[in-house]
Amino acid sequence: MGSQSVTAIKTQKDRKEFVRHLLNDIEAFEFMIENNLFETGIQRVGAEQELCIVDKDYRPSTNALKILKKINDTHYTTELALFNLEINLDPFELKKKCFSNIENQLTSLLEKGYKGAEDIENNKIILIGILPTLRKKDLVFKNITPYIRYKTLNRVLKKMRGNDFKLHIQGVDELILKHKSILFEACNTSFQVHLQINPEEAIDKYNWSQAIAGPLLSIMANSPILLGKELWSETRIALFQQSIDLRNASHISREQKPRVSFGNSWIKESILELFTDDIARYPPIITSKFEENSLESVKNGIMPKLKALNLHNGTLYKWNRLCYGVHENTSHLRIENRYIPSGPSVKDEIANALLWVGVMQGMPKEYENIWLKMPFSDARGNFINAARTGIDTYFNWFGKGISAKKIVENILIPMAKEGLLKSNIDNTDIEYYLDIIQKRIDTNTTGSKWLIRNKRELRKKLSNYESNVTLTEHIYKNQQSNKTISEWKSVNFYQNKSDKKYNKIYKIMTTSLFVVHENDLLKLVLKIMNWKQIHHIPVVNKNNKIVGIIEKNQLENLNFSSKKVMNMVAKSIMNKNFDIANPETSYAEAKELIMVSENTSIVVIDDGRLVGIFTKTDLEKIEKIKKN
Repeated sequence: MGSQSVTAIKTQKDRKEFVRHLLNDIEAFEFMIENNLFETGIQRVGAEQELCIVDKDYRPSTNALKILKKINDTHYTTELALFNLEINLDPFELKKKCFSNIENQLTSLLEKGYKGAEDIENNKIILIGILPTLRKKDLVFKNITPYIRYKTLNRVLKKMRGNDFKLHIQGVDELILKHKSILFEACNTSFQVHLQINPEEAIDKYNWSQAIAGPLLSIMANSPILLGKELWSETRIALFQQSIDLRNASHISREQKPRVSFGNSWIKESILELFTDDIARYPPIITSKFEENSLESVKNGIMPKLKALNLHNGTLYKWNRLCYGVHENTSHLRIENRYIPSGPSVKDEIANALLWVGVMQGMPKEYENIWLKMPFSDARGNFINAARTGIDTYFNWFGKGISAKKIVENILIPMAKEGLLKSNIDNTDIEYYLDIIQKRIDTNTTGSKWLIRNKRELRKKLSNYESNVTLTEHIYKNQQSNKTISEWKSVNFYQNKSDKKYNKIYKIMTTSLFVVHENDLLKLVLKIMNWKQIHHIPVVNKNNKIVGIIEKNQLENLNFSSKKVMNMVAKSIMNKNFDIANPETSYAEAKELIMVSENTSIVVIDDGRLVGIFTKTDLEKIEKIKKN
């Protein structure tokens, strides 16, 4: 949103006052277009680096404000969550070695961040679209950065929603949950790239940015895991939309679009349509103090800040967003690319930025007036499909089917080269960074591909949590080596030496559970245990609440050939006096409980829900590993 000093629109007077300034800004913007008052003849490129903070055990750390103070650099700023920070890079003129210069500045700023984080409790900074070690308990109100603008936004959006936010994302796994704050939005970290554009080409350039979004996202995906679940290749796309979806049934019935969206249609008449469409669709939710009349200012030769328009624009989240800025009384337009994820490495990020800028600059003249050549639904469909399946996506590209690898290698990379050369970018930079993209194609490796391959291998020997910790550790180490994703080697899971590796039961419990109903036949219980090679099975009632547990040794001496046993059900022999723990129970406590109890398992309950089971066999396995 930019401004720190924002307040909720609470009264009709607040709303009228804000809308008055908003409409005044629109008139001023229209006046500026008609009178050619935007900067032309020069293009700049800039970037914003969002990042995650973790502790020495690779868990989210909420030390953002302490680290920010330690870094003491104005390029750094806060983000919504206390486990995130952001770096605002300087804008560079689009020419010669600007991308190398961006990499050098980002690397230098990150070094400050690494040092500042290390000085605060041995914390670390990681570049990743979604941090694998995030848990639902991290995404609570107390972890919102304690600034007015963040708390105001959370309060306003929650009030508009009227009840808890909901997530339902289906990929290889499925995630369904409710949450009480907007902090799930903070799971997403991006590498946002800005490209200044000339007003006379704004319509075609913005439309083009929409058309290429799907194919480019497919080669950049780096966010496949959320709360331990394998979801979309770029899960950020689904998560961001759903995490702050304010619509209720009445909104959906009239086809109200969410505040996070790809867009609704091509722009045809004026770039102003982007703003007027948003004002027509979305009510303002926050306001601020206004000190200028934008229309009067621009008529007097003072380029306005368009504060109301920028504030409203900042509460809407398009993946390609048109931005207005003014510096030293010179106004400009730029397109902000918001779908590029953070990571996997700095070099990968710069390669992504160069590829996007190159394809934007290399837009063939034949794709002007794109609405005559491609349905908008194809562009939007390509984007969603790319988010789901990444480099494995098959696209509808101007009426022809084409794979992600072919469209990037045969169409977009050559187009980017042409656009970058036209923009006077140094050929050494062009070849170097585009080769990083080419190697992803050659090795079939994006950040998402690397994460999923290694997560699946790790899960053969480690718990879900420990797999995520090990992944995060290796992401950090690979980023420190400055290798690109195509050079990252497979994970060696024995390298995690943390003394807290097994200190909590949630890190080691079994989370993939099989349960039976209390009225299920014992023969079914035995079959499930044999089929799934398990020795303990929880029993639930009609309300899906756990009421008992059955151990396999309870079934071994039963005569299943007798009619009596054949008709017996789970509740007739289940153990109702089972031991219970919560996910935060220490390993030492769980170990002692199993050693002194007659039971050979512990049921793990969180917020009244069954979330895991820890058995004596698990204990013996961990003790053996610890000895080795």
